[in-house]
Amino acid sequence: MRTDSDQTGHLIYDQVIQDIADYVLNFEVDSNEAWQTAHYCLMDSLGCAFLALRFPECTKLLGPLVEGTWVPNGARVPGTQFRMDPVKAAWDIGCTIRWLDFNDTWLAAEWGHPSDNLGAILAVCDFLSQKRLSAGKEPITMGKVLEAMIKAYEIQGILALQNSFNRVGLDHVLLVRVASTAIATWLMGGGREELLAAISQAWVDGSALRTYRHFPNTGSRKSWAAGDATARGVRLADMALRGEMGIPTVLTARQWGFYDVAFSKTNADQAIKPLEEQQFKFPRRYGSYVMENILFKISFPAEFHGQTACEAAIFLHPQVKDRVGDIDRIVVTTHQSAIRIISKIGPLSNPADRDHCLQYIVAVALLFGDLQAGYYEDEFHQSHPEIDMLRGKITVVEDGCYSKDYLDPDKRSIANGVQVFFKGGKATENVVVEYPLGHRRRRKEGIPLLLKKFHSNLAARFPSGQAEKILALFADQQQLQAMPVHLFMEKLVI
Repeated sequence: MRTDSDQTGHLIYDQVIQDIADYVLNFEVDSNEAWQTAHYCLMDSLGCAFLALRFPECTKLLGPLVEGTWVPNGARVPGTQFRMDPVKAAWDIGCTIRWLDFNDTWLAAEWGHPSDNLGAILAVCDFLSQKRLSAGKEPITMGKVLEAMIKAYEIQGILALQNSFNRVGLDHVLLVRVASTAIATWLMGGGREELLAAISQAWVDGSALRTYRHFPNTGSRKSWAAGDATARGVRLADMALRGEMGIPTVLTARQWGFYDVAFSKTNADQAIKPLEEQQFKFPRRYGSYVMENILFKISFPAEFHGQTACEAAIFLHPQVKDRVGDIDRIVVTTHQSAIRIISKIGPLSNPADRDHCLQYIVAVALLFGDLQAGYYEDEFHQSHPEIDMLRGKITVVEDGCYSKDYLDPDKRSIANGVQVFFKGGKATENVVVEYPLGHRRRRKEGIPLLLKKFHSNLAARFPSGQAEKILALFADQQQLQAMPVHLFMEKLVI
């Protein structure tokens, strides 16, 4: 078995790990679009967190493990009174941002939510900013937070472009852990060796299984799994800074490495695939591409592959609201990824199950002309049996062109079409929406609505006076970037 070593006999780190470390250490962000988009991503992510705090199933998981624990220079959890060590604070921040599936999204061969990394970024920066201040040093500014976001988004997104972890049953929060680990190590002052060690440890952890996102096990873990991953990134970064050794060939080691163990999709009694067939593919170098092309969830708290279907169904609502009893069938034309992830028939057992069901999203949008987070709750579902009645009349079919354009780097569409057929032969038009409001191609149309979404989410958590002060933080991008992190976070607590 061949292994690569340097002149001293030490193993050389896998190239994938080296490339991530070198990008984090050396890349200079010079894209105005990336900086501006990061500003909006931070604002939107915090708004999602504030809205999530209305839901007891989320808030019951928050706070220190030992009630009443006080941590000097502890990191704050926005929208709460908690002040904790960076690991638990990262967990809580990541959990609240992700809870309602309303934060920004990245779609490629793998899917995910790069803003999940904000758990690690905000917790570490808040803690370090206070620590530096108490030592008489300059605090960390919000510009560092935005730079960290751009780099974390890029790591997660580029790894996802042509590498489908879901096809081997692994969950995308693996990429959150890898990105959060790299960025947290860098923020905490780690050099190249510490970065290499920490990133390798992130891969050694393997990955959570996707089973909690799919029938029959869909459940609330999908709402806190990213918080868990970003918090683990902080823990691994801390260990690397304390001198913990890395595992250089964690990806490529035969039999025991990540590729052979987790990415080969072979049975134990079969021959392991050649390494070159397993290794990750990278169609572009790390830069700021992901932040520039990020997808915002502006209108609906629904899994992103169903956003355009929801928009199409709401458009048809006026034509069907008084004719629900006359509906014979509904055809949803979509892309292959949506079919794999969110096309479900049969019973839906909980809110997490419903918000990942394309048929449920379309049925609710047709019936009510709207979609809100509360529409997934048990009480709402049980009060409206017509939802399941309509869901049973929906047929989901793939359009090959939609699937092709979904992966086209120049389009990155998320197309869906909805058409309602009535008894007697009449039908609505087939309403097709190719790009959701949060898409780069609809930025001009979407940003004013994104601001409106943030204002609404603020009002869900804060009194009007404090909400206006928080809103003012985002009025000027340059002022925000210059603001010390600890002062920014102080304004977000209750």
